[in-house]
Amino acid sequence: MSMTNKKRAIFLDRDGVINKEVNHLSNPAQFEFIPGSIEALKILKQKGFLLIVITNQAGIARSLFSEEILNQIHNKMRRILNQNDIILDDIFYCPHHPDFTGECNCRKPKPGMILKAQREYNIDLQTSYMVGDTLSDIETGIAANCKTVLVLTGYGLEERKKMISIKPDYVFENLLEFAKNF
Repeated sequence: MSMTNKKRAIFLDRDGVINKEVNHLSNPAQFEFIPGSIEALKILKQKGFLLIVITNQAGIARSLFSEEILNQIHNKMRRILNQNDIILDDIFYCPHHPDFTGECNCRKPKPGMILKAQREYNIDLQTSYMVGDTLSDIETGIAANCKTVLVLTGYGLEERKKMISIKPDYVFENLLEFAKNF
């Protein structure tokens, strides 16, 4: 397969990047976009990127919510984005937690979800970005050979203080600043 057929993607953590962090979002009514994130997704789409959400959802393994509830949350997110003429290309989630379900290959910081997306969508990881608000997100992007972006929304401000050996390629105030300035 030639490089010209490969696509570029923005891999997005969900909580704290696209929507406000509420610690185990378990109710669709709690889902609220971070100001500017809808505009950011529109800009990124216009720049020709696939938009793929990559999210750990350990609340399922912890029995805090069901996959049905998670689907309702994702349906709400997609519906609002669709109303704003934005289509997410896909959502990958890891329902596991090592303390409850054992080890898996998909839970961030392992790159399993990104690698699965790469296979399904023919993505060039070297020209793609992992955007997150935790160092675990950054580790995931590094492991997948993507460029990495830490946003200072969600847990980002606190995580930035912990940057010693794990460093993102870029740090932006929020998703919109990244979309406008890279």
